[in-house]
Amino acid sequence: VQLQASGGGLVQAGDSLRLSCAASGRAFSRYNMGWFRQAPGKEREFVASVRWSGASPYYADSVRGRFTLSRDNAKNTGYLQMNSLKPEDTAVYYCAADRDYGHTDSNYYDYWGQGTEVTVSS
Repeated sequence: VQLQASGGGLVQAGDSLRLSCAASGRAFSRYNMGWFRQAPGKEREFVASVRWSGASPYYADSVRGRFTLSRDNAKNTGYLQMNSLKPEDTAVYYCAADRDYGHTDSNYYDYWGQGTEVTVSS
């Protein structure tokens, strides 16, 4: 599975962005999908994950209620809708694929996209 994240950009606080994660390979639908982010000078942190079926989305406390994770297996694409963005959401966002569901530790994820940068100005 190869992943490519896109959709990042520069926005103001309170704005919205939708990130996409395009996957190649028919096996994408068998993998659970996660999103992580890494801010400058900080470690990579878990943002959200969803089962291969699109069920049971799970979010980090910092984004719950503002971000929504979904996927369209017919299009081999996952989405991270980000609303009410805050300056602390500024980071490079990565999508990843995991054979198992429920991991918030990036070490468990098997495949990674290259990252897309999100900058939120105050």
